[in-house]
Amino acid sequence: MNSLLTSASDAAVPVHVVSGETWPALQERLSPPHRNFALAQGFAARAGQHCLLPDADGALACVLIGLEPARRRRDPFAPARLAALLPAGDYRLEGEIDDPAAAALGWLLQGYRFDRYRKPPPPRARLSLPDDVDGAETSLIAESAMLARDLVNTPANELGPGEIEAAIRGLAAECGATVASIVGDELIARNFPMIHAVGRASPRAPRLVDLVWGDPAHPKVTLVGKGVAFDTGGLNLKPDAAMLLMKKDMGGAAAAIAAARMIMLAQLPVRLRLLVPAVENAVAGNAFRPGDVLASRKGLSVEIGNTDAEGRLILADALALADEEAPELLVDFATLTGAARTALGPDLPPFYTHDEGLADEIARIGLAVNDPVWRLPLWPAYDGLLESKIADVNHISSGGMAGSVTAALFLNRFVEKTQSYAHFDIYAWNPAAKPGRPEGGECQGARLIHALVKQLYPRG
Repeated sequence: MNSLLTSASDAAVPVHVVSGETWPALQERLSPPHRNFALAQGFAARAGQHCLLPDADGALACVLIGLEPARRRRDPFAPARLAALLPAGDYRLEGEIDDPAAAALGWLLQGYRFDRYRKPPPPRARLSLPDDVDGAETSLIAESAMLARDLVNTPANELGPGEIEAAIRGLAAECGATVASIVGDELIARNFPMIHAVGRASPRAPRLVDLVWGDPAHPKVTLVGKGVAFDTGGLNLKPDAAMLLMKKDMGGAAAAIAAARMIMLAQLPVRLRLLVPAVENAVAGNAFRPGDVLASRKGLSVEIGNTDAEGRLILADALALADEEAPELLVDFATLTGAARTALGPDLPPFYTHDEGLADEIARIGLAVNDPVWRLPLWPAYDGLLESKIADVNHISSGGMAGSVTAALFLNRFVEKTQSYAHFDIYAWNPAAKPGRPEGGECQGARLIHALVKQLYPRG
């Protein structure tokens, strides 16, 4: 069990979760000194408020935290904000807890710190495991999400394509999976020309990493993650402000790795495949250029409209490989377009699929596990925006509109045999801290996909 969770204990300090609607009733149950102390501190159970109440000796007796009223849609992670505010010790949640499992998970996720370059933090507040919450599963999910956050937060000078491969090999060793990789010029020989073209200008060789796990007789589930270790924009060089966060451009790979870890360690009955094209989009004399025409694994010729739209190129080759064996479920994660953030902001990634049943389940499960996403359309009328006068397709749209939709339409051309395919255009970053979501790298979509696979393919 995670070090921020502890077994249920009556000795843990109670944390009373209360809204403005239930605060009057709780006041009646508090001792007069506690009630007077809380009121003197101005506590009124407003969302985000908290108050520490001492006992007669000055030690911590209990904690109050305010939430929005139940009639509003409130964040299931909201009580978790205390994990970063309370002194070290053991605590238990009481009162208005809509989802104890989500509250426990949020507590663990709130406790995340990226300490690779700093001294470890002092001991932190631990949560007494709520009744009927599976501590092992909660810890597995949180630790996998934290692995993704670590990968995203690691700067590109220490996380290149080779280190992404090393992380996947470490995961394989942990979970009993097998890994193969295709590196450098071998990508050309093995027919992955677009992965090679995007990564060839970097001294750190591009590669395709291929992990396989599970019984071959089980249903095939394939995850694909965009692994651009750093994106300069290539010859269409990004301005400095846009380049600053580009260590996170492998956030799709991080999410796919996290989802794979959850699925494997949960021993779900699937034949799992994880494909990560890992590259650095750099600038050199051999960099691919705007106006170039690239071959692809699928056999389509692709005109390059902008070298800063490199992620969809490496994904296209990987998706074509995945589609060759027609898995029952194919999912890709990618930090793909600024247009997605313009449309939906950093917290709500769009997803795309032609499978109506799959779309309904993704949307429902995303809300249920507090890993929300929003469906955008694979609008066929926009396919014409990808037309090229000299190749089968241009990889970016003309006119600059519907950028996330047209990127999804481009990827969709490389998936033909697989019926249930979904593309997630994630941000992989929290620009501001929220409960359970500290500022910095974020794991989006992985918890959702783990829950979906668990529902589709339950253990017997």
